[in-house]
Amino acid sequence: MSAVAATADALSSLVEDALRRRLSAGIASAEAYGPDFLRLWQLTAETALGGKLVRPRLLLDAFDAFHGEAAPTPSTAHAAIELAATVELLHYGFLLHDDVLDGDIVRRGRPNLIGALAERPSSSTIGIPEADARHWGRTGAVLMGDLLLTSSVMGFARADVPSDMRLRLLDLLESVILETVVGEHTDVGFSDGVITPELPRILAMTTRKTAAYSFELPLRAAAILADASPESEAAIAAIGRHLGLAYQLQDDLLSAFGDADTHGKDPHSDLREGKETAIIAYARMTSVWPSIELRFGTADLSAADAAGIRDRLRECGAEAFVENLVAEELADARQLLTAPDAALPRALRDVLLALAARIDGRRS
Repeated sequence: MSAVAATADALSSLVEDALRRRLSAGIASAEAYGPDFLRLWQLTAETALGGKLVRPRLLLDAFDAFHGEAAPTPSTAHAAIELAATVELLHYGFLLHDDVLDGDIVRRGRPNLIGALAERPSSSTIGIPEADARHWGRTGAVLMGDLLLTSSVMGFARADVPSDMRLRLLDLLESVILETVVGEHTDVGFSDGVITPELPRILAMTTRKTAAYSFELPLRAAAILADASPESEAAIAAIGRHLGLAYQLQDDLLSAFGDADTHGKDPHSDLREGKETAIIAYARMTSVWPSIELRFGTADLSAADAAGIRDRLRECGAEAFVENLVAEELADARQLLTAPDAALPRALRDVLLALAARIDGRRS
């Protein structure tokens, strides 16, 4: 077992310790800029912690599996932990921007950074108009997202690894950020009616927006840190895209049909925002769409309206259709993992097969 291999709880602890150090450093540097900027950093630290750490744990699990019984050098193991924390900061930076674009004020079952700033803009300000408080919250989220994205790039640039490995990591990060931005841009284009929301386009957008940085990035970063062959890196990238698309499609299902208390997200947000998911793309092709369209994407969507839309989405087969898409993506990932010519260590295949099983049955 390598220097990184550990139980799930221990892995989470390693990543959280690294995250706390990075966030504490940000808080310390913010003190010089006054109480309002310090408060922004403090609230960021509070809201950034407490996630499932899917991405950093995937990086560390894959890194360890690539090494097998051969322990990595202490410096490389340390670099893997630091990069795992960096990937989580990148994720949180994307979430902050995503919440601004979507108008969300709840994340993980509690106020997100926007909601926290809007509830109490500063320690000394009371009674400001709600619109100003919300604008203050959105401003803080945009600017903090910018800082965290910059911090993520610097985290990769400062990785204590050989220079050629660092360049490969930076090239990977640059391409993943580009893919994610393209996906987000397309997603907003769908919701705003600028881009036609056809199913193939929606699936391509979903792959770029989520699979690229949530699965391909940690898996390929692990391969690079383990000095794996280009063939192994390409194989794991393809598998990561299938797993990532399945994960996001499952997330769309949970947002529309899951239990809000378990999932931790506003149960009506996707319907209220008019988010164009594969669920909606299928429904558009059915005879029930006119009855869904009447209230889909309306800011004052009530709980009763949302429940009615969910019922019609089920009746028209949209839920079952996307469940089948999830199953197909997971089947494709498993086929690549179990192929006789799969250029991956057995331990890594076991890790990813277990991940596919968790995606298949997840409820949050």
